Parts: sequence; C-alpha cells; structure tokens
Amino acid sequence: MAEIAKVGVIGAGLMGNGIAHVAALAGLPVVLMDVQQAALDKALTTMSGNMDRQVKKSIITADDKTAALGRITTVTTNDAFGDCDIVIEAATENEGLKRKIYDALLPKLKANAILASNTSSIPITRLAAATDRPGRFIGMHFFNPVPMMKLVEIIRGLATDDATYAEVEALAVKLGKTPVLAQDWPGFVVNRVLCPMLNEAIQALMEGVGDVRAIDDGMKLGANHPMGPLELADFVGLDTLLSVMKVLHEGIGDPKYRPSPLLAKYVEAGWLGRKSGRGFYDYSTKPPTPTR
Repeated sequence: MAEIAKVGVIGAGLMGNGIAHVAALAGLPVVLMDVQQAALDKALTTMSGNMDRQVKKSIITADDKTAALGRITTVTTNDAFGDCDIVIEAATENEGLKRKIYDALLPKLKANAILASNTSSIPITRLAAATDRPGRFIGMHFFNPVPMMKLVEIIRGLATDDATYAEVEALAVKLGKTPVLAQDWPGFVVNRVLCPMLNEAIQALMEGVGDVRAIDDGMKLGANHPMGPLELADFVGLDTLLSVMKVLHEGIGDPKYRPSPLLAKYVEAGWLGRKSGRGFYDYSTKPPTPTR
C-alpha cells in the first residue's frame, strides 16, 4: 500500500478550507485550488482564525499553526496537482459541475493519483465512470466544520480497488478522523438518515404543526438533540439540503423523500441559511431570530 504524502484540494469554500486545514496540521503538504483568488485569500484567513481558536484551547501550539499554514500552497489552476498523491474535490453539490472539474483536472494528474469526491449524496460509481480512473476514484465525505467533526464517510464505487480504499482509510486516520465505510447508495449513511428528518421538520413547519421555536425546542428538549432540525438545516445550507433530497428522491424513487415545497421556495428566494444571512432564522440579529 502506497502512503499518501501530498494532498490536493479543489474548492476553497467551507469544506475545502476545512479539509486543507486538517491535512496541513497532520503534516502533509497541501495544494488548495480555487478559480477565484478572493476565495483563496478568504480561506487562508478562515484557517488562520480557526487555528487561533485551537491554540487558545491548547489543541495545537502557535508553532503548529505557523508550520501548518506554511504547508499550504494556493493556486488558481490545476497545474500544481501533478505531484499530488490524492486530489479531493470539494465543489458544490452539482454533478454537472463536478464532471467539468474532472475533465479539466485529469490530464494534470499522475497515473496512479487518487481522485476523491467530498460529495454528500451523488453516487460514486456514476462519478467514477466519468473519469479515466474508476479504480482510483472514491468518495471521501467530510462533515462541517471539518476541523471539529471526527467522522469521514468513505464510499467505494463499484470499480474502486482495494488499494485505493486502504490508502484513503489510512489518510483519514492520519487526519485524526474516524473512517466509516458507507455503501454507494443515495445519501450514503448519514444523509440518508439525517436529511429526511430535516425535510420533515420543514414540512411540519409548512403545515403549521408548529412554528420554528416549537419544532426546534421540541427536538432539542424532547429528543436531546444539540441543535433543532431547522437550525441545523440553516447550518447545512438549504440549497445543499435541497440537492441531497433531490438525489434521494430520484435515486430511490420513494415519495417519502420528496423535497418539501417550502424548502424549494426558500432556496428560490435565496434564503439559504447561515451563509446567506437568512433561512429559518434571521442571522442579522444576535441571537438569530425565527423568520416564521
């Protein structure tokens, strides 16, 4: 089994900068790519701030932070991925976009490089079939916020070979994560269970079963959840939740996975949750206040 010694990450958003953060702290050189320099600059600022919090909590030292940030190279093209042992794609949950990314990326990779997707629901077998290396393609689903969340779902496609899985499992452990093998079914394990619950909470809100406070407080106090489902939906991103529900509905075919019309309406309005400043809560106030 080959050891992964250098990591590439595509996408400098919330997930991408989190993956780069943990890889760099694990001692690995990281190439972080985004088509927008502004996104890369923002990612470095975010990582620096998150590492500062880790220093204050004595999770890492100031020297650890300096060394980790020094291992990260930011680029706006794919040219620097040539010596990476794995490239993790962390683009938005859009299959067409991911395929375009692969088309541009593959000619730049060395023959035995692993290509992993951080997709939260799109079938790995289908994504792998659009590449020149289905045996070296795998799902590596991190959770937000990446530096704090211990789980990584590893999803084998139909053609993923044993060596690829072993190398990626070892990488997850090196990053301080707990890897869990998920089968290549829509939504994998966590989102197959979680997203329908969030969607049902939105449907209950639409039907007037309870308001935002009643639904969120009910689940926090009655089921001992740390966050209410509507608060969590805002945290995940309502556009991401809608994408996952569409994949579940189309892939499984059961009407119980149909996205709530209210969820679709919020996304159409641009009310995407925390990242847009408004979802089921208004984040311009402190503390955030329910919008319904």
